[in-house]
Amino acid sequence: MEIQPWWRGAVIYQIYPRSFMDANNDGIGDLAGVVEKFPYIKSLGVDAVWISPFFKSPMKDFGYDISSYREIDPMFGNMDDFDRLMNKAKEYDIKVVIDQVLSHTSDQHAWFIESRQNKSNAKADWYVWADAKEDGTPPNNWLSIFGGCAWQWEPRRQQYYLHNFLTSQPDLNFHHPDVQKAVLENVEFWLKRGVDGFRLDAINFCFHDKQLRDNPAKAPEDRKGRGFSEDNPYAFQYHYYNNTQPENIAFMEDIRHLMDKYPNVVTLGEISSEDSLQTMADYTQGNKRLHMAYSFELLTPDGSPRYIRQTVEALEDKLVDGWPCWAIGNHDVMRVASRWGTDENREAQSKMFNALLASLRGSVCSYQGEELGLTEADIAYEDLQDPYGITFWPTFKGRDGCRTPIPWSVDATNAGFSQSDHLWLPVSDAHQENAVSVQQNQPSSVLNAYQTFLRWRKSQSPLLYGDINFIESSDDKLVFTRGYEGKTIHVIANFSAKTITCDLPSSACHLTEGHGFLAADISTNEQHTTVTVAPYQIAYLAQ
Repeated sequence: MEIQPWWRGAVIYQIYPRSFMDANNDGIGDLAGVVEKFPYIKSLGVDAVWISPFFKSPMKDFGYDISSYREIDPMFGNMDDFDRLMNKAKEYDIKVVIDQVLSHTSDQHAWFIESRQNKSNAKADWYVWADAKEDGTPPNNWLSIFGGCAWQWEPRRQQYYLHNFLTSQPDLNFHHPDVQKAVLENVEFWLKRGVDGFRLDAINFCFHDKQLRDNPAKAPEDRKGRGFSEDNPYAFQYHYYNNTQPENIAFMEDIRHLMDKYPNVVTLGEISSEDSLQTMADYTQGNKRLHMAYSFELLTPDGSPRYIRQTVEALEDKLVDGWPCWAIGNHDVMRVASRWGTDENREAQSKMFNALLASLRGSVCSYQGEELGLTEADIAYEDLQDPYGITFWPTFKGRDGCRTPIPWSVDATNAGFSQSDHLWLPVSDAHQENAVSVQQNQPSSVLNAYQTFLRWRKSQSPLLYGDINFIESSDDKLVFTRGYEGKTIHVIANFSAKTITCDLPSSACHLTEGHGFLAADISTNEQHTTVTVAPYQIAYLAQ
């Protein structure tokens, strides 16, 4: 078998540290809590962890607004805690991927504090500044993804600055070579500390159109965004000029050039553009840009077999030699158990969704809690923390519902997350029955199904590295093959509450075992194999 890099076919477990485990009992999860839970992480069968930002930050966007790229925020611990985390990961043979937010900083970052003072300081051009129009209005019509104008007036400079996200997240000016140099030096700081890779947040937002051209309006029927709701004004425009500029390609190559100096590290880019699949292909092309990319294309309300097939095939058509990474949940979207599932079949659907994700071609990002089948938590308005949700309440309740603490023990205070009386977000009452302590003792639980499937998957080279070809998709099923080095696995996923049958074109198929799903029934003749699959089950047949 060809030796593959560790990240190809890897399952990367996303940890949102604020909500994972609180070791010092201040109500907020921390790095020491992650260290404490490495035995659990190892038991899942994942290959790596992706840890959301833990850098120094005023936390206006919960760490995605960085004020110092080389310091740990005290709420998460200190550098000794990070070093212990790295040592524990090596002990358990788990790779560590950390977030890097390159396109923007906090307005509390030293660079911005200097830049905003006047037009003649050493950092004057490190951010995107522009003069007002003659009538005092912003330079153009660009909008922030968090709602409203993407420009904020700065009286000290008598200019506007660009912020594609919160007003407290000013955009860096990547057209300035010194900015690129400084950003890459910050990335290398963590490479030297031994990290195994980076998840690159909003990486297609680094460059803006130098001419500051207006974005064109979008017709109402086209206002279906990726990562934002249709009632958000951001959905009213085609974002041709405020992100995904051609200059960004060369910067991706500079990142890769740096990464190639450090063996076995990986880059995973988050993409949100007008054609995210094409951008994924562009940013991973030629083995000289990013190693992998993922987008919001499977983080939508549509989880139908036809849509999944359409999305995966569309990317496969665009990819030249890049490697995809797929996610069906993360810290920015409603939990998949609520988004794609139904109340009466939630547990069986959660098992199927997790296995299906890990059966697609590419690597996998699995968000903490998906292994437990957690649903979206219902957060009262007075408990909301997310500025996105506070702004768009009640039509959009923000991202807090997918960020509530992990329930570790049904019998412990705050489900074992923390002993504090004041949690940053409440533990969901609805999650108590899904606690790790409960599911570990239930052979048929979502957690045990997750662990069983990932153990089995490690021995199936077609699922790890193989190509993908779709045979059938309908309202109730998705059928495809994965093939690698002469081995083929047929995958039949039943999305319905009724038993289905499927005819495979080959009679040389046999059922596989060990994946944890109910055994399907098969019958064969000279032409084909007929497979019968129970509700919300997946059948795997080898050929």
